[in-house]
Amino acid sequence: MNWKPALTGLVLLGILGLASPLPVLAFDPEETTTIKVYDRASKAVVSIRSSDGTGAGALIDPSGVIITNNHVVQGNRRVQVQTADGRSYTGSVRALDRRNDLAIVEIQPNRALPYLRLATGPARVGQRVYAIGNPFGLDRTLTVGILSRIAPNGDLQTDAALNPGNSGGPLLNSDGEIIGINKAILSESGGSIGIGFATPTTPVRTLLASGNRETAQRPDRRGLGVVLDTQTLTVLEVQPDSPAERAGLQPGDQLLGVNNYALQSSTQLQQILQRAAGTLILTVARDRQIGRVRIEL
Repeated sequence: MNWKPALTGLVLLGILGLASPLPVLAFDPEETTTIKVYDRASKAVVSIRSSDGTGAGALIDPSGVIITNNHVVQGNRRVQVQTADGRSYTGSVRALDRRNDLAIVEIQPNRALPYLRLATGPARVGQRVYAIGNPFGLDRTLTVGILSRIAPNGDLQTDAALNPGNSGGPLLNSDGEIIGINKAILSESGGSIGIGFATPTTPVRTLLASGNRETAQRPDRRGLGVVLDTQTLTVLEVQPDSPAERAGLQPGDQLLGVNNYALQSSTQLQQILQRAAGTLILTVARDRQIGRVRIEL
């Protein structure tokens, strides 16, 4: 007879337990920051597809301006861009900086898009960093690490995992601002071993300033037959049956010199072409190697 009150008490405890609210998940401060950075930044990360493969990019203006890597778009005037909401656009390559592996792509959306700001404060070794990209086609994947090193040329080194497909994606600080554009990894296997590299924001700002002007120029009919990025003297397009095509010039080649003289500008090249008769010897950078190309005008 003494079992009944005890049983009743157990039942009541069970009912009270079922009626109590579910526990709220608690995140520590670092987790909270990571979640906030991702929620904000991932909306501004895009996927870029060119004829040579895929990569990532970051919207840096609501009108549709994207920063990515030169090697993501290399050799293409047009690329396919997919934004975080799944919409697809044709992107135009507006400016290139081959030395720093940067490119500006523009799309024409019919509305303002989410975008990321470039950090104004200096990056510091030891700070927490966040990388978002599309490794192996896995869109808007987040990895976290620290800024491991700042090279003498300003390049940023991080242990945040970077893999094929991260190229062109942003490296972010804890405020969700861009401190670099991811571009390469050091690896024998092709996968991440914790040594990745990003271009800092200073060259990004320089390219954006030059990108506000027309950067592609077509030489006259007596020219080489190429479309050049006038800031970097990088070949964007080779016209069919032109002196450049017959000589083997390719999109992505960077013109460094003419007839053993350093080439400083597209204007200088035009002046040389107007005076030239017969043959020119171009000094050209291609795939991190420098060679000479004979042009028959």
